[in-house]
Amino acid sequence: MTKTSAQPVKTRIVIAGTGYVGMYTAWRLQKKLRRALKKGEVEIVLVGPDSYMTYQPLLPETAAGSLEPRHVVVNLRQLLDRCTLINGRVTYISSKDHRISFTSAAGEDHTLRYDHLVIALGAITRTLPIPGLVEHGIGIKTVGEAVWVRNHVLEQLDIAAATEDKEIRSRALNFTVVGGGFAGIETIAEMENLTRYTIRSYPNLDRSMVRWVLVEASGRILPEVGPELGKRTVNMLRDKGVELHLETFLNSAEDGHVVLSDGTEYDTGTLIWTAGVKPNPVLANSDLPLHERGHVKAGLTLRVPDTDNVWAAGDCAAVPDLTQPEKICVPNAQHAIRQSATLVHNLVAVMNGKNPKPYKHSYLGSIAGLGLYNGVAQIMGIKLRGFPAWVAHRGYHGMYMPTFGRKFRVFTDWTLALFARRDVVSLGEIHEPRADFTRAAKS
Repeated sequence: MTKTSAQPVKTRIVIAGTGYVGMYTAWRLQKKLRRALKKGEVEIVLVGPDSYMTYQPLLPETAAGSLEPRHVVVNLRQLLDRCTLINGRVTYISSKDHRISFTSAAGEDHTLRYDHLVIALGAITRTLPIPGLVEHGIGIKTVGEAVWVRNHVLEQLDIAAATEDKEIRSRALNFTVVGGGFAGIETIAEMENLTRYTIRSYPNLDRSMVRWVLVEASGRILPEVGPELGKRTVNMLRDKGVELHLETFLNSAEDGHVVLSDGTEYDTGTLIWTAGVKPNPVLANSDLPLHERGHVKAGLTLRVPDTDNVWAAGDCAAVPDLTQPEKICVPNAQHAIRQSATLVHNLVAVMNGKNPKPYKHSYLGSIAGLGLYNGVAQIMGIKLRGFPAWVAHRGYHGMYMPTFGRKFRVFTDWTLALFARRDVVSLGEIHEPRADFTRAAKS
């Protein structure tokens, strides 16, 4: 009787999260482990709510209409054709049992065994218990939010132009952004630029009627680019008519009535919240060691302490910064992309019985786009502002956009925008696509 050989046991690498770290890790792993994947010795599984990765630094330009929304996302099913993608939300992580639990897009609960686990769950918007914030605020972390903000802002101009009621008009033309980091500053600069351009098409409206307000709890904005460029940005925004409230908190926004800690009060039709992020709360529902702020602890090699097969990187991980003793790496795309490269190198090294290496990256600098033809940047000690910084901003993010196809689309959008008029069509009805159908059915 002929004996049949047993099927080889696959090494299953599970990646929890489909953001920067999740996508780049899977992408690099499927290249490095090409032969093992082909032989069926390794399996790479991604679990995340979306089947695409969003390049978040370009969302403010998406909101302003400079970029097509589909061009700032990467289709993971096409890119990661040698990986298995499961659409679902991770609900529990057990390093003891080598399993994760998740709820699929179909609403079914599952568990998944792993041999190596990569924690790439990223961060979510950090909100505060401010009255009215949940009901009236919106973030700028997803493509959906960016598209909504664009359509909503343009719709507010339509509302203002369609009424003679001063209170309704004032409310529609008052726009508020809370948070003076990259997301907040780039969003308010891009959207102010958009409204300034668009309002020329409304004969009964004037630029002086539009009010953009920035609220920041600290005494400065864009701390990453340094105090000098931060002050220049403040002056630039004020020259454009943006109203800045530094060292100020949002106390409430009930019924769209904004109350600030400095005593300022007004009604607003738009409240954009960009005041920070926090690690994915799923991490609290695990047996992994957590940092004081809720990040999962990662060692110098990006391996989670007291585990042999759990790795972490990106916004959800507390990674020691070897360039700044006793500090952890700041949560941004620059670190996420480079941590992913080190993580993949180390994971493959451990699989092959070799020693992992520590993660170390000297921060290269920061760049912020401030609307069309304007920006600020500090790159390796060199300070740029205005048009050169704007070019650097687009060049940097364009080159770091994953895949040639997406790079081509992004640069094409930017090139066409130099020669064609800005598209200022509001498609607010896409947020309630059944409204007309329902009204017709009732008539």
